[in-house]
Amino acid sequence: MANRLINRQHQQQQEKDRLAAYAVLSSQSCGRVHPEPEHEYRTCFQRDRDRIIHSAAFRRLEAKTQVFLDPTGDYYRTRLTHTMEVAQVARTMARILSLNEDLAESAALAHDLGHPPFGHCGEAVLNELMADHDGFEHNRHSLRIVEYLEHPYPAFRGLNLTWETRLCLAKHHTHYDNPLPTDEFSTASAPLEGQIADLADAVAYNSHDLDDALACGLLNENDLADVQLYQILKDRIDQQFPHARRHARQLRTAKALIDILALDALHETARRLETANPQSTTDIYQMNENLVDFSPTIRNQLNELEKFLMDRVYLHPEVARAQKQARKELIFLFNHYLTNTAFLPPRYQLRLSEQSPHRVTCDYLAGMTDRFCHQQFLDLMQ
Repeated sequence: MANRLINRQHQQQQEKDRLAAYAVLSSQSCGRVHPEPEHEYRTCFQRDRDRIIHSAAFRRLEAKTQVFLDPTGDYYRTRLTHTMEVAQVARTMARILSLNEDLAESAALAHDLGHPPFGHCGEAVLNELMADHDGFEHNRHSLRIVEYLEHPYPAFRGLNLTWETRLCLAKHHTHYDNPLPTDEFSTASAPLEGQIADLADAVAYNSHDLDDALACGLLNENDLADVQLYQILKDRIDQQFPHARRHARQLRTAKALIDILALDALHETARRLETANPQSTTDIYQMNENLVDFSPTIRNQLNELEKFLMDRVYLHPEVARAQKQARKELIFLFNHYLTNTAFLPPRYQLRLSEQSPHRVTCDYLAGMTDRFCHQQFLDLMQ
C-alpha cells in the first residue's frame, strides 16, 4: 500500500526532473525561522499554502472589499474571490513556464492578507491615522500577519512560512502596490514564482473590476469606446458570437481579457528568459528588473485601461460616497479604541505592554471585515 503513496522525497525529485533550472525547488528552500520537521507527504511550499488557507486572516478576506463595499450585492468580487482568481492564473502560468506551482500559489493566496476593511480607502485612512507611528501599508502588514499576528502554534508566533514565500510577500509589486523596504529582504529580488503572482494580481483585478463595473451598470460598453484593449476584445467576441445576447457578449469580453493578458505575458516572459538566460535561482535574485511582464504594446494598452478604471470606476461618485462613510467609521473606531484600550479583545490588550496602543489598535482594525467594522460602529453609536 505504501508504494501507492507519493511521499515528499518523490515529489521533490519530480521537481528536480521537471522544473526549469531557475525555478525554486522545495528541497533547496532556505527554510523557516523556527526549524520544524519535514512532512512525510507535503513539500514545504505546499505546507505554506495550507497554512495560509487555514489562517484567520485568509477567512476574513471573504468579507473584505475589493472595489464595491461589502455587502452591496451578491455578485461582486471580494478580497477572497479576487485572491482565488489570482491563485488560478498564477498556478497556470507557473506550470506553463516550468516553475514551482506551489510557491506561486502560496504567494498568490497570501498577497492580500494585509488588506484592512474597505479596500484601498481603508488602507489610506489607517496610514493617515498612523502617520506618526510608522504608518500602515498593506504589503508590510501581510508580512506582519504571517510572521506575528497569526498564532496557531504553541511554540512560536506567526505561520512560520518559508523564507521564499515571505520574500514574495515582501517584494509584492503592482501598479497599486509598492512594497516598503525590509532589512531581511532588501538585497534579493523576487523569484519568478513571486513575479508571476504579482502579474496574476494585475490580470485578475483589471478583468474582474471591469466585469463588476459593467455588471452593476456603473459602466456601459459605450463608455469604453476609446479604450483600445477593450475594443480589440469586443471585436473578437462579436465576430465569434454574432448572435449572442448583448449581456453574454459583454461578459465574455471582460473574461477574455484574462486570456489575452496571460498569453501575452507568457510569450514576453519566455522571450526575456531566452535573452537573460538565467542558470539558477541565484541569478534571478540578483537581477534588477523583473523577467515576468507584459509586452510593451500590451503594457501600454493595459495602462490606458487602468487609467480608465481609476477615473470611471474607483473614483466614481457612488464608490466615493461609500468610501466617505467607511472613512468616518474607521476614524471613529480608531479613536474610540485608542482612548479606551480596555475595550480591545483580551489578546490585543496583552500586547499593550510590548507595543504602542496606536499599533495594537491599528492591528485590531486592520483585521476586521467590512461587516464587523460597520457593525461595531453602529453598536457604539447607539
